[in-house]
This record gives sequence, structure tokens and C-alpha cells, in this order.
Amino acid sequence: MMAEAVSFLIDALIQPFAAVLLFRFHAVWLNAPMRNPIGEFIMALTDFIVLRARRFVPSAWGYDSATLLLAFAVEFVYLTILLWVQGYPFEGFPLFGLLAWTAVKLLKLSLYLLIVSLIAEAVLSWVNPHTPAAPLLGAINRPFLQPLRRAIPPVGRVDLSVLVLFLILQLILIVPVGGLEHAVTRLL
Repeated sequence: MMAEAVSFLIDALIQPFAAVLLFRFHAVWLNAPMRNPIGEFIMALTDFIVLRARRFVPSAWGYDSATLLLAFAVEFVYLTILLWVQGYPFEGFPLFGLLAWTAVKLLKLSLYLLIVSLIAEAVLSWVNPHTPAAPLLGAINRPFLQPLRRAIPPVGRVDLSVLVLFLILQLILIVPVGGLEHAVTRLL
């Protein structure tokens, strides 16, 4: 009973914080405008730790490496606590396995964030296309949709590239990422 409560709390608090940090990393990487309610919320929620981390972790190759490292660290802590709650013996701490599993989980989380942003942009384009969050979602999705839009013409006035990208992302999650996750969990 207690294990379920702890598992629920880490799923509700730690995992979403890693997702928010990862979203911030991707938004900065893709030069998404953050002057909107979603961007300001993400910045306000993560500035307390990101700004401190940037003092010690410089950006590398133009990427916000401090935010990515923080997302990695939070996800690593989440997975460690999750294993502990599930009764993992930790006889020889599986550091390499946990590091690899963390990297795969961040990749998986990144794909899920892209799927959510695609769905949010599609829904908002029907409901309120001029919402303040539209430029943020467009900047995140555009680099992935542009190649498909060049190859797939609209049918009538419907852009099918979003649907095709959604299907591609689902296949990536099932085949290569699922295989990687299965291989990495065997290292634990």
C-alpha cells in the first residue's frame, strides 16, 4: 500500500518535472518563442534550478546543456526511486544500466512531447487558431512537419502531414525505442 502511494507521488511529481525540463530544452533548441502563457509557465517553473545550473554547466554546441543535464538527472532519480519502490535488490548498483535506461526514457519522453504538441496544435487550429500558444507549438512542430509537407500535398484543405508524422512517431516508439528499452532494462 505504501509502495503504491510513493509510486503515485513520484509519477505525479518527479516524472512531469523531467518532462517540463525536457520541453524547455527542446523549445530553446528549436528557437520557439516563449512569450506566451505556456512558455512563461515553463520558464517560471524551471528557472529556479536551470539558472543555477547554467553557472556550472556551459552550453555546448549551441545547446542548453544545463537544462538537458537537469532533465537527465531528474529522470535518473525518478528511475532509481521507482526501482527502489518496486523492491529492486541494488546489490551491485547498476549504474551503467540506469544511465542507459535514463537516456532511452528521455528519448521516449521527447517523442511523447512531440506527439502531445502535434495534437495540441491540431486541436487549437480548429478551436482557436490565433491562441498565444500557437507560435510556440508551430515552432516545435514545424521542423518535423516541413519535410512531410513538401512530400505530401494537402487533400482538399486538409493537411495530412500531421497524421503521417503521428503514425511515424508511433512506429518509432514501438519498434526501435521499444527494442532499445527492452535491451537496456536487461542491463539492470
